[in-house]
Amino acid sequence: MSDEADAVVIGAGINGLVAAAELAGAGWRVVLLERRDRLGGFIDSEELTVPGHVHDTFSSWHPLFVGGGAYAELGAALHQRGLEYVNTDGAVTASISERGVVIADRDPEATVARLAHAADQAAYRTMLDEFDRRAGVVFGVLGSELRARDLARLGAAALRSLGVSGAAELARVAVQSGRGFVRERFTGWEADQLWTPWLLHAGLGPDHAGGGLMLPVMAATMHGIGLPVVKGGARQFVAAFERLLADRGVEVRTGVAAERIEVAGGRAVAVHAGGRRIAARKAVLASTSTGDLYERLLDRDAVPGSGRRAARLHRPGRAAMQIHLALDEPLRWSEAGLNAVPLVHISNGADSTGIACAQAEAGLLPAVPTVVVGQQAVLDPGRAPEGAGTLWIQLQELPFAPRGDAAGEIDVAEAWSEEVVAAYVDRVIDRIGQFAPGLRGSVRGSAALPPPALLAANPNAVAGDPYGGAAELDQSFLWRPGTGTGHRTGLAQLWHIGAFTHPGAGLGGGSGHLVARQLLSTGSVRARLRRLRP
Repeated sequence: MSDEADAVVIGAGINGLVAAAELAGAGWRVVLLERRDRLGGFIDSEELTVPGHVHDTFSSWHPLFVGGGAYAELGAALHQRGLEYVNTDGAVTASISERGVVIADRDPEATVARLAHAADQAAYRTMLDEFDRRAGVVFGVLGSELRARDLARLGAAALRSLGVSGAAELARVAVQSGRGFVRERFTGWEADQLWTPWLLHAGLGPDHAGGGLMLPVMAATMHGIGLPVVKGGARQFVAAFERLLADRGVEVRTGVAAERIEVAGGRAVAVHAGGRRIAARKAVLASTSTGDLYERLLDRDAVPGSGRRAARLHRPGRAAMQIHLALDEPLRWSEAGLNAVPLVHISNGADSTGIACAQAEAGLLPAVPTVVVGQQAVLDPGRAPEGAGTLWIQLQELPFAPRGDAAGEIDVAEAWSEEVVAAYVDRVIDRIGQFAPGLRGSVRGSAALPPPALLAANPNAVAGDPYGGAAELDQSFLWRPGTGTGHRTGLAQLWHIGAFTHPGAGLGGGSGHLVARQLLSTGSVRARLRRLRP
């Protein structure tokens, strides 16, 4: 093992993997440290319940990755090393409630045809047309470091493509809530019920600023990219990365926790891990929580004021929970059209999801949670034995330390005890069973990952929040706790990546890609300047 590298990357989640692969691909010598015995962070799959039933243990869907810069850079190399996606060309997502069911198709016009009001059909087309005009600016913001020159470039692009009034309207929508967005545009309930629950996947709720921007992003992404999942399970994604890192000479050290980042003269110069000192000639990239970086890995006297402020201002978002079910047959919905939909929300839109978010943020177990039902075997039948099925259930509206139950039925005195987890799993199964009556009788096995289990699996899930912290506007973009977008730390050569930094959580690999691009660009500029010297 080498005790010297160009870059030391701490943490092998999606952003650490991306950064290590891109830097090594440019010829850098990279050491990648991971405290667990495997790579991938919240990317994994295993037979959690019954043999033969493959479950994506944590995350599952990859539209952010497939649509992002990291995939553009690394996708071909990963596919050469075994990565294979499966996707749908038809129904992609849906939502069901007591109001009824609404389904989104990859084809926007097929989705439009399902809206009851002619005015809503026109409004839906307008929403997508507006987003198409704004996409360059929106994705420019999400894919930029947002330095002064980036902001100037994006502002000029917005004025050129949208005009003054169009740019002003984009700014208004960007601070609008999802509830406000759908209420001012749509007469019926369908668009709200279909897309507002998707805001949970961005760490938002229906009443948070930024939902008006993210809601059409979600819709356009589903129509344009769909919901790709990794054939054979998410672990195959990590396996492809492992092969790529090996081929590019990355030294991977699993089961080795970073203990300290050494700073000298205001510069990160080494990482101490596993009882060894690894010198970093060019960079240290920390894919860690904000608190872990500034309060544990750095000596107190080395932390700049921006770092102390970041640790003080950062706050976690709502906690989450996952439930995995092995079924003796595929789920049969009362609305048969849902049987072939990869991901279904149980929600009536801003109303029920807003109530559940408010209850969770008040420390209560929601009485009627928004339930995310993933049916990966619809796309990848090999996930279950022939004639059987699997369910991937996600709950994104939970308190980490419950103080009560909004329904008054579950005693939470023991917090997330086995009894509380079992009672809440029963509530969720009953909720799904309202729309799929045979579910309970078809369950062959189950596994639940409540908020403390998510934190135990990944220390970056502070307070059981898998999205790396609150995603509200005051914790996003230029206001990420830290310096600027959160990547710069106030210490030379030390970069912060991961869900705690811009562009935020999700399987995009965006921060790892952004920082790797900056490091390689800076190195290229310096090399050119050296060649110009007399």
